Amino acid sequence: MMKSGPAEGGQLTQDDPRDHKANWGISISDLVMRAFAALGTLTSAVVMGTTDQTLQNVGQFFLFRRARYNDLPTFTFFLTTNAIVCCYLTLSLGLSISQVIRIIRSTVKITRIILVILDTVMLALFMAGASAATAIVYLAHKGNAKANWLPICQQYNSFCERISGSLVGSYFATIALVILITLSTIAISRC
Repeated sequence: MMKSGPAEGGQLTQDDPRDHKANWGISISDLVMRAFAALGTLTSAVVMGTTDQTLQNVGQFFLFRRARYNDLPTFTFFLTTNAIVCCYLTLSLGLSISQVIRIIRSTVKITRIILVILDTVMLALFMAGASAATAIVYLAHKGNAKANWLPICQQYNSFCERISGSLVGSYFATIALVILITLSTIAISRC
């Protein structure tokens, strides 16, 4: 057990107010980044889930072609991973709030370790969905001449803009998750 009192060699003790202030700042940053990531995944999921465009070809025949996110299983997977990660982040906000107001002092380190593990699992799941969707969006914009896949974004402008915007939101949430993992590991090392 560490004693309070003067520190040797400029080291901080457990009771040093600077140490408590730094830990509190990390906890506040964790809470803000968690909320930001949850908002990013929610926005991304809503944008992807409401993506729908119908083309009308008026010629000899009336032809209606419709593009929806669920036409491609990759986008469905992307939406599902966004929803799962958003639910996790929303639920983990409670643990993050408890870190800020220090309701459960004795389990601070254990809570942080659990959050790091779960954040890492969610980051891996989230990146799997975002990476798969990115590949399909790239094909939608550029096509692939070797495989004879034509780009569809020339016809479905609104559809492509929305799915691209959904990806941008998800990558902001990815950055927030990486920062969360970094903050949690810093906090664990300080405990």
